[in-house]
Amino acid sequence: MSSSQTSPLQHHELLRISAIYRVAIALVLLGVFFSDIGEGSLGEHLPTLFIYTAASYALLNTAWLLFLRQKAYQTNSSQVGIILGCDILVFLLLIEASGGLNSGLGYLLLISCSIGAILLDRRLSVFFAAIASLGVISLQLFHLLSGSGSSQEIVSAGGLGLLMFVTVSAIQYLSERIHKANLRADQQSRQAAHLQRLAQQIIERMNTGVLVLGPSNKPELINRAATRLLGGQFAPDESHNSELYRQVHSWRDQNGTASVLIQADNNDELQLSFAKLRHKSGDSTLIFIEDNRKLTEAAQKLKLASLGHLTASIAHEIRNPLAAINHAAQLLSESTELTDEDLHLTHIICRQSRRINQIIENVMQLSRRRANSPEEHDLRNWLQQFTIDFNAGNTLNNKVDLDLPDQFLPASFDSAQLSQVITNLTDNALRHSEMETGTRYAAIHAYYNNEKGYSVVDVKDNGSGIPSDLKNQVFEPFFTTDNGGSGLGLYIARELCEANRISLYHCQSEDDKSCFRLEFSHSMAVN
Repeated sequence: MSSSQTSPLQHHELLRISAIYRVAIALVLLGVFFSDIGEGSLGEHLPTLFIYTAASYALLNTAWLLFLRQKAYQTNSSQVGIILGCDILVFLLLIEASGGLNSGLGYLLLISCSIGAILLDRRLSVFFAAIASLGVISLQLFHLLSGSGSSQEIVSAGGLGLLMFVTVSAIQYLSERIHKANLRADQQSRQAAHLQRLAQQIIERMNTGVLVLGPSNKPELINRAATRLLGGQFAPDESHNSELYRQVHSWRDQNGTASVLIQADNNDELQLSFAKLRHKSGDSTLIFIEDNRKLTEAAQKLKLASLGHLTASIAHEIRNPLAAINHAAQLLSESTELTDEDLHLTHIICRQSRRINQIIENVMQLSRRRANSPEEHDLRNWLQQFTIDFNAGNTLNNKVDLDLPDQFLPASFDSAQLSQVITNLTDNALRHSEMETGTRYAAIHAYYNNEKGYSVVDVKDNGSGIPSDLKNQVFEPFFTTDNGGSGLGLYIARELCEANRISLYHCQSEDDKSCFRLEFSHSMAVN
């Protein structure tokens, strides 16, 4: 037989039921024969043949049932074909022993062929239906030729054969439809499982926190980002994260807005967005959690992008006439006919021209900024070398303290761009310390945030700090509290940090000093 005929069958339940049916029908035939119910109909013509055939059929089917149970109802079409052939042979013998189709045993052939139509392919099931039909017609033809039958029995045999073909064809058609429907359902089930796994992976790796609370406020789903944003360990009770639960209750009561800002237990400012997930057992609450500081930074970046292009264009146009003004002022200052007051004014012109030119250089630098080339570094080694280079390039009486841990500090960044950022922050720290204490002092403290999983660098000073009402403006372009500053230093520093996936912001350090903090992206997020 072909490979399709010898392939394992998957109709385990039908195999089990058909095997039990065969044993039962054999026992019923024997019971009817030995009782008064079958007197005059079953085994009347050849009782001995009937008894031996029915008994053998019972033994065969009992053995077949035990075999299937031992194999956990795993079989193939070859074995089923053999059993079906035995069924046809047995029922033909029983029909002969009972004197023909008037015994009603012909319908047992119809049941066997129907079972075969489900378990076997179309070719085999039609083949066995043809064998059964030919067998029945041959028996009736033999009876007719021997004078013990009538032409009416030939018509009955032909009708039974036709009925078997029609039944087998109908069952085959329905079986194929059911099989195709099962295949589609199985494919859809596998596809749904694949999409579910894919969705779980996407949710788990999202930078946006996702939290689902059930009707009883029990967490049904929480991804890594949500755990990190909520403080590392999310407590599934309302004694912790109380503000979160309060906002959830408020939103469920329709008293709250769909998007709110809260202060997390770790002091981060979080934006919560709510949505309802309807379910028969009770509505769940879907919560999206995002770091509001990063959202604000992204919006600010978009807002300033067009401004950057515009100012770069304007700066380019200003540069040439400014150079002419500065050159003319220098030539004028060399005149011997100028009074001291006029000479002082020319020096002001030159000094302010240089300041404007520095602003233009900064703006042009933003528009020409090269693509960053991040590399993996140990911040300890990098900061040690930076401090050496910084002190070597400054002739003023600077004091820069460097505080480094013993552990490895992994970080990925463009060395040249980070050097520009740290230089700017250190210069600011030295200047503000001098303004407050008279001493040029800066402290660089590096450490690893074990709770959130990234390296951090703090640049601190002894200055008076930034007023709370100005903290949101210090990173905006052209904003400065120093009359001699351009207002672009911190803006450029943040732009370079964002290009390297570094978060830069101002805060008060643990020792209550004014601090600019750089939080480096986790190595997994960078890769």
